[in-house]
Amino acid sequence: MNSRISRRNFKVFPVERYREVLSTYWQVDCHSNISGVEEVILDKNGVYLFFKTNYGDLHSYVRQKKRLKEAEACRLFRQVVEAVAHCHEHGVVLRDLKLRKFVFADPEKTHLLLEGLEDACLLEDESDDRLTDKHGCPAYVSPEILSTATESYSGKAADIWSLGVMLYTMIIGRYPFHDTEPSALFGKIRRGQYSLPDILSSGAKCLIRNMLRRDPTQRLTADVSLLHPWLAGHWPSSSVSQTCVDRRQTTDQTVPNIKLTELKDDLFD
Repeated sequence: MNSRISRRNFKVFPVERYREVLSTYWQVDCHSNISGVEEVILDKNGVYLFFKTNYGDLHSYVRQKKRLKEAEACRLFRQVVEAVAHCHEHGVVLRDLKLRKFVFADPEKTHLLLEGLEDACLLEDESDDRLTDKHGCPAYVSPEILSTATESYSGKAADIWSLGVMLYTMIIGRYPFHDTEPSALFGKIRRGQYSLPDILSSGAKCLIRNMLRRDPTQRLTADVSLLHPWLAGHWPSSSVSQTCVDRRQTTDQTVPNIKLTELKDDLFD
């Protein structure tokens, strides 16, 4: 690899995936929170896609800070949801959403970009987001993807579940579902078994609960999530949040509150 390439921010793909990957980036181009392809170079080793220089990913940032204060988490997470909403609006399902997919565009760590679209699915019909492949990172995967009884699932709803995992991790400092044994981890995900600490505002709890619904049809969509009072910066707001939670009381999912002292593991892998 020549020195001109090695000093730049790029990703390499097999030549046969060249058009597939590029078509996804082109589909959602021109958004302030999505990293566009700046240059394409083809050589014998594959296809090089070049992006703007970034200043680290969101996963590393949260891990370094242990957990984010709600004000900062709100500001950053809104950008995440803006990017996902734009993708969904243009017929792109992310499938493998996680903190590492978002990078900082500035050294001050205020502007996020979605840079990982290589695992995304470009829908043939934007009104039909049903998928059949089992795709995603274990900590972020939704219950319906793990279900053997489910032949197909909503790709957009699965993305929303992953967003809920991301927000939880940003403000609590660990994944909502975690276990050293994969079978135990997947069991917790299937049951929707997680805890919310008392220190969280009611607005943050409301948004997390409504993204981490076991029933995908009960989850918020990305565009509706942007209207949530917590993302608008109006928190704490117990009256609005209580209405939001009460509207979902028919669900069989139980989310107990716990004390912060019970959160012994504030790091995640």
